[in-house]
Amino acid sequence: MEQIESTGMTRRDFLHSCTAAAVTLAGAGLFQGCTTDPVTGQKQLMLMSRDQEISLDKQHSPFQFSSDYGVTQDKELNQYISGVGKSMLPQVHRPDMPYNFQVVNATYINAYAFPGGSIAVTRGILLELDNEAELASLLGHELGHINARHTAEQQSKGQISSILLAGLSVAAETQGAGLGDWTQKLGGLGQGLFLSKYSRDNEREADALGHQYMTQSGHNSKGFTGLMEMLNEMNTTKTSSTQMLFATHPMSRERLDSARERDSGIYRGTHSLSLYRERYMDHTANLRSLKKMISKLQEADKFMAKEQYDQAENALMSALRLKDNDYTAQVMTAKCLLIQKKNQDAAYHAGLAKQLFPLENQGHYISGLSNLALKKPMQAYNDFSASSRLLPGNPQTTFYQGYALDMAGRKEAAAREYAAYIKAINYGSNKYSQHAYKRLKEWNYIE
Repeated sequence: MEQIESTGMTRRDFLHSCTAAAVTLAGAGLFQGCTTDPVTGQKQLMLMSRDQEISLDKQHSPFQFSSDYGVTQDKELNQYISGVGKSMLPQVHRPDMPYNFQVVNATYINAYAFPGGSIAVTRGILLELDNEAELASLLGHELGHINARHTAEQQSKGQISSILLAGLSVAAETQGAGLGDWTQKLGGLGQGLFLSKYSRDNEREADALGHQYMTQSGHNSKGFTGLMEMLNEMNTTKTSSTQMLFATHPMSRERLDSARERDSGIYRGTHSLSLYRERYMDHTANLRSLKKMISKLQEADKFMAKEQYDQAENALMSALRLKDNDYTAQVMTAKCLLIQKKNQDAAYHAGLAKQLFPLENQGHYISGLSNLALKKPMQAYNDFSASSRLLPGNPQTTFYQGYALDMAGRKEAAAREYAAYIKAINYGSNKYSQHAYKRLKEWNYIE
């Protein structure tokens, strides 16, 4: 098996094995025209239709959810969060959108929305909230982004030039697998890979709409000021766990002051309503029992970002001692061990992850990389095939399927996967496509 050894890249460059493919929305059939702003009623230039917003959501939200370790398996928690979100839908300006609300397993602190109606909150941010009114404020804010069409607005202003496809954050140097250095260092992919980055004006409008939606659905306005106070305090400390939150949702003291002004003004009549703190605590009790474990995972994330892998491993092992059946903890541990070339241990933890959450992609994906490192190509191929079934449309998985088959000596099958990979990325040039092209040429499949 030919090695890709002459790239001149360092071991650090193995930190993120993700896709390099990018597409422009302009190439997705977007049109130009004037529409009516659903919030203001005024005419606006809009390049994206409602159907295109929904299509964009369906295409990309599954990859972001998987990047965030999938939707929680705690069905009761997810039903509660969804119920709070749905309670505001009679108040929104675009009631015809296919809204859904999900809790994702990521431990960093964030909430986000896709333009077609998909909204997610991380376990990390739920642990920071104090009551249901704050939760309604958080979800209401994200509903505000969808109803004000902020993602479509950014596209119309040319602020979204491309969207990365099919990325999974993973660090992997595959010792002894014949791969050498074959990844591209693309930076901190994973957290927020597919998320819009809103302007301060977007945030102001989403705040005003979210405040309106949560009060009209029967929540005390002080929940919104409580959320803003929490975010403002976090913004002053700027921990690694909130980096993506404030990168996508810029915070300012002005947002807090505006929330307080609305609270003491137009929404002062809601102060007799409940914050529903007890109800929130009851429904999040299982999650809050994991707080120490999740804190250790956040600590591990911080060390991983600094490439301090020994410290990250120690934090992950502490997390597993607190709860060894947490899917996110097992996947994170497998990644950390794989970076350190502890391939057998990485495969073990990836295998546990697959058992814990067989319908989520990342465990299979990391298991595939681990098996490549252990020179078990057909086991790797089966892992990548499972990954592809669970999360279709990832060109990088297609490349790995071809590479595993190549390693196993199955030239014809490998050639099909290599050709499919090159086609999927529109013949773009990166280290993977160069390798695939070279192998196809060596085998006389191309001139």
